[in-house]
Amino acid sequence: MRLAFVTAPIVAGVVGFGGTLAVILAAAKAAGADASQTASWVTGLCLAMAGTSAVLSLRHRIPMVTAWSTPGAALIAASAAPIGMEAAVGAFLLAALLILLTAAVKPLGDAVARIPTPVASAMLAGVLLRFVVAAFESAQASPGLVLPLIALFLVMRLVVPVAAVLVVLAAGIGLAAALHLIAPLAPGGWGPTFVFVAPRFDPTVLLGLGIPLYLVTMASQNLPGFAVLKAAGYQPPVRSALAVTGVASGLSALLGAHTSNMAAITAALCTGPDVHPDPARRWPAGVAYGFTYLVFAAFAGFLVALSLALPADLMKAVAGVALMGPLMGALASALGDEKQRFAAVLALVVTASGFSIAGVGSAFWGLVAGIAAALLEAAVRRWRSA
Repeated sequence: MRLAFVTAPIVAGVVGFGGTLAVILAAAKAAGADASQTASWVTGLCLAMAGTSAVLSLRHRIPMVTAWSTPGAALIAASAAPIGMEAAVGAFLLAALLILLTAAVKPLGDAVARIPTPVASAMLAGVLLRFVVAAFESAQASPGLVLPLIALFLVMRLVVPVAAVLVVLAAGIGLAAALHLIAPLAPGGWGPTFVFVAPRFDPTVLLGLGIPLYLVTMASQNLPGFAVLKAAGYQPPVRSALAVTGVASGLSALLGAHTSNMAAITAALCTGPDVHPDPARRWPAGVAYGFTYLVFAAFAGFLVALSLALPADLMKAVAGVALMGPLMGALASALGDEKQRFAAVLALVVTASGFSIAGVGSAFWGLVAGIAAALLEAAVRRWRSA
């Protein structure tokens, strides 16, 4: 067996897990999760990654790598008002159901595809912007801890961009320990944690979180994930992938976890010629990737306890630098089309503002405002040309 079948999935798993765990913790905090529910959230996500990656890779003989929705976690964390875990799980189940319906009902997928890409990207950029800004706000609050880490990130992204966030996290833990800023680890189980969360279907949370979570997951995770597979020479089984990740999202939601989807950046590490020159023989990397997440699930309690013991400003800085790349991509997509640039900017500023009506969050209203502006401008252009 080629060594790359083991090393590439391990690197992809560590990058995907360690680089964005801080965003998951921020989401759990916004949802009102306690320590055990947060550990259950992470356990559920890891098991979903393990199961979906292994099942899809074995079934289709393609290195199909899945991930949790990092933009979705950012969306949850950006909620202005406390959600409550029960209502959050209701929204997670709605997002999972919509993913399953997209796999089963072609018109739904077509409707999602008709949402202007610049507007959807702008909504995502509005969500991510808060986290990147928060990283520099934490630098003002803890300059001795955060400023060296930001400087390190600016250098490492030029040297080893795929591992830059991991380097920052490791350096941050070491610096926090040297400054005696790490709190004692909370007592309790450090292994996998399972906490059942009964869903509550709150209409405002379903509308303000469930639907945007579905749209963000589809537009910023699943579609790029399928594009990575196509770029590697594969024909992705879209409906099968959506069905498997939709089922996994629904099951893991009962453990408090949000959606699962196709991976993009980490998938590139498992689908290229470095894994195997023959594309038809790269699929074991997807299975090995799944096993990596089983290991993470086994230590989920410890990893969450360690993360919660770290300084809050450190975790804000790590989340901010981890989302800087996705923010850059979202802004490039949002502002690339001059004809839809105003609609995209409107969607961005409404989303970033935290604007809320009747408890429905700004991500939904940013999407509505952007689509309305895009439709109005398109109608005016047609009228003028006529």
